[in-house]
Amino acid sequence: MRTLCASTLIGEFFVIGFAGLVAMKDPSMSMGTVWTVCGIAMVLSVLLCGLITRPGGVLLGWALQVALIASGFVVPSMFFLGAIFAALWWASVHYGRKIDEAKARFAAAEGKEGGPGTPPAAPPQST
Repeated sequence: MRTLCASTLIGEFFVIGFAGLVAMKDPSMSMGTVWTVCGIAMVLSVLLCGLITRPGGVLLGWALQVALIASGFVVPSMFFLGAIFAALWWASVHYGRKIDEAKARFAAAEGKEGGPGTPPAAPPQST
């Protein structure tokens, strides 16, 4: 799950940065405000890459998705991009958990059979 979610968050990092460039063109917003908000969101997206497996990490990721969609009130195209990334986030969490469960089952099955690197059992000797 961690790899899929981190990939989505890194993609969001770049989208947030590009959205900041678009928002800078709005004369009613100061450049300092735009880059403070975008900077915080960009740092949060990178920090979340390391927090995904911690309690509340996925929930914080959902909060970032909601904020990304809400940024559409400033940059209208972010409604669409935010929805796309929310769908990617859902897929990353959903399928990432399935992959983690499959890996755990595979590791458990390998452990019962001796796993790789374990010498094969000696063949039975006939007398």
